[in-house]
Amino acid sequence: MKAMRLSEGRLQLVDLPPALLRPGEVRVRVHGASVNFRDGLVIGGIFPSPSGLIPLSDGAGEVVEVGEGAGAGGLAVGDRVISTFHPNWRDGHVDRAELNNSPGGPADGFACEEVVRPAWHFTRAPENLSLVEAASLPCAAVTAWRAVVTDGHVSPGEHVLVQGTGGVSLFALQFAKAAGAVVVAIGSTPEKRQRLLELGADHVIDRLATPEWGDAVLDLTRGLGVEHVIEVGGPNTLAQSFRAARTGAHVAIIGAVAGFDRDTMPFAVVQAKRLCLQAVTVGSRRDQIEMVRAIEAHDLHPAIDRVFPLVRLEDAIAHMQSGQQIGKICIEM
Repeated sequence: MKAMRLSEGRLQLVDLPPALLRPGEVRVRVHGASVNFRDGLVIGGIFPSPSGLIPLSDGAGEVVEVGEGAGAGGLAVGDRVISTFHPNWRDGHVDRAELNNSPGGPADGFACEEVVRPAWHFTRAPENLSLVEAASLPCAAVTAWRAVVTDGHVSPGEHVLVQGTGGVSLFALQFAKAAGAVVVAIGSTPEKRQRLLELGADHVIDRLATPEWGDAVLDLTRGLGVEHVIEVGGPNTLAQSFRAARTGAHVAIIGAVAGFDRDTMPFAVVQAKRLCLQAVTVGSRRDQIEMVRAIEAHDLHPAIDRVFPLVRLEDAIAHMQSGQQIGKICIEM
């Protein structure tokens, strides 16, 4: 089995023997994986990881062997499956201390041709997606689903603000439109703004031409603001997001892709608008199961920017870090 391993800050392609299949486990032939912002932090040494780690948190493949008792989890040979980001988070509330075995760090991930894991580490993949497409779901799509549906309870006619053309933002756009919402998107280049429109955004604001885009969002909503903000930029975009938010809005705090230059929160605005700030750290297995049903029901497809072979994982990471991508970057085995 070929796999990419991270050792002393370098990726190395290695051959590994097949893992032993134990009771309750399934063997999955990995067809695809995807690259997340977090994976770049792991590979770059920003997030600590054990020596010899197999990176990438998201994978999709086919069950090729089922261990004793694993069939009770509903999986059988031939099933198409996707991984879960937080294997210990089945449903409901979970303490942060329990989220300690995410694939791609600290546990081994999916930059490999085959994995052996407990059956409940997977859910079925959407029938309408290829396995490479499905590999883009476990982190970015479940995060967006949690922000829009599980936590946000977005309703028809409400306004949702998304930032940029990363995976979370584009999945959030699609889920919000499926829920009947009006989507306002922030984009930079003409190509990115056009893609946002193609995916269903009702309004797209040029971030470079309109650095004070919070005011532009207010203008589009007759001065009221949006009921939901999918906040992926972090400290450097919070002020504009809060400006764009309606009184009582739900702000899903997800990432910091715009950097950490600022470390203060506009407290007065949060208080005056009675904003509800809710952090999102992906979601549960239940979230993923419900999301898969919605993807099938609405025939949603992820926006895939580029697909790389496993041997070019470093190039895939560099492409992601360039910020030029529109949607998800995938790896095909």
